[in-house]
Amino acid sequence: MSQNYTNRATLIAALEWHIDHGVDEMLLDQPIDRTAMPEIPKPTRDLVGAGKGKNTVSPPSKVLHFQDSTPQEEVMGAAQAVQEAQKIAMACQTLDELKRAITDFDGLSVKKTASNMVFSDGNPAAKIMLIGEAPGADEDIQGKPFVGLSGQLLDRILACIGLNRHDENPEKAVYISNILNWRPPGNRTPTQAEMNISTPFIERHIALIKPQAIILCGGVSAKTLLKSSETISKLRGKFHNYEVAGVGQIPAMATYHPAYLLRTPSQKKAVWADMLMFQEKLKNL
Repeated sequence: MSQNYTNRATLIAALEWHIDHGVDEMLLDQPIDRTAMPEIPKPTRDLVGAGKGKNTVSPPSKVLHFQDSTPQEEVMGAAQAVQEAQKIAMACQTLDELKRAITDFDGLSVKKTASNMVFSDGNPAAKIMLIGEAPGADEDIQGKPFVGLSGQLLDRILACIGLNRHDENPEKAVYISNILNWRPPGNRTPTQAEMNISTPFIERHIALIKPQAIILCGGVSAKTLLKSSETISKLRGKFHNYEVAGVGQIPAMATYHPAYLLRTPSQKKAVWADMLMFQEKLKNL
């Protein structure tokens, strides 16, 4: 195997690794090693000498800027933000009130880097609610969930069992939202703190919609709302009882995220099996 081919294969593998972890955009033209230590200037001769001269040291010639890495705790305080989110969410009695509350809430740092708040799409009267994890680039631009390539694939998946997000018939319609309503920078996976802070809002969202069945799209969504540490491969393929305050238990099915299917087409058969199982469940609701 030639050296050029080996280098090319290594670079392709590195790119695939970054894409799999949500890194699909460049923030700067040149790479920055954010783990590097700043350059500290050496002491002057005056400092080395026996107290001669002024004891002054020039500031570092290089200052690191950790873009978008501010800990969530520095924004409001994660625990405080969760409590505030719970109080605000519970006070909302309508979807419009909830939408305004999420827009005005300042407990999430990702709000500062996102273009639009992504609230929902579909028929609010639908008896099925589908919940993803967070908006992507296309969703951030349009202000609606699942409108990019993964959203187009999702629409085709739902159509296979006779469902449509824009159908006026609640029996055939789907209402769609995300746990996190703001796009994380670079489409990165939401942090645990961001999920914890956002959970009260999506729980209130579910309570206001009162769906008869829920589809949890992707591992982050499933593990967060089901409060489970198991992988999506173990959570899918069966129904879970999701408890909603004031509503009761709602059957919830976890399945792979469409974005994952675009990268791993071999898992489409698993999602097809999930959809058939979900279709059968709908007959008894």
